[in-house]
Amino acid sequence: MEWLRSGRERREFERLVAEATEGLRRTAYLMTWDAQEADDLVQVTWTTVARQWPRVSRMENPVAYARRVLTNAVIDGRKQRQRRRQELAMADGDNRDVVDVASGVRLAAVDDRQDLRRALATLTVRQRTVLVLRYWEDLTEQEVADLLGCSVGTVKSTTSRALAQLRAQLHPERTP
Repeated sequence: MEWLRSGRERREFERLVAEATEGLRRTAYLMTWDAQEADDLVQVTWTTVARQWPRVSRMENPVAYARRVLTNAVIDGRKQRQRRRQELAMADGDNRDVVDVASGVRLAAVDDRQDLRRALATLTVRQRTVLVLRYWEDLTEQEVADLLGCSVGTVKSTTSRALAQLRAQLHPERTP
């Protein structure tokens, strides 16, 4: 990574990191529901982007590339994270791992965070990822499909199943 020593390219990379890190961290947190894991995934993302920076810097939207790297890291590392969570199970009621104030404010609107956490934990990583990309990142179905390398129909069906599962978990009395 010789380019890191040069001035202009390094400043461009540092500017991208400064502008996009918080958004990537929130996205990673919502996908994994683990603040420390989110930080680790963002580091992995920036390391990968840095290695490819000469190519990435010429892209129209380097943040979209970084988001794709992050999403792939989340999906590819889910088995390791599941094992780590089992080993280091967090005590119920501990919500100190909220990434930032904005995420905390959004989550405060939910009556019972623990119910939401449990409901989200029942989703697969792919379902949680699709929901975060669609409703948190506000990407279109086509953008999510492109990012995940699947069809728009897969995004639609995954979204539908994930939302139905959340509804059933959060409001069992309303489930037919």
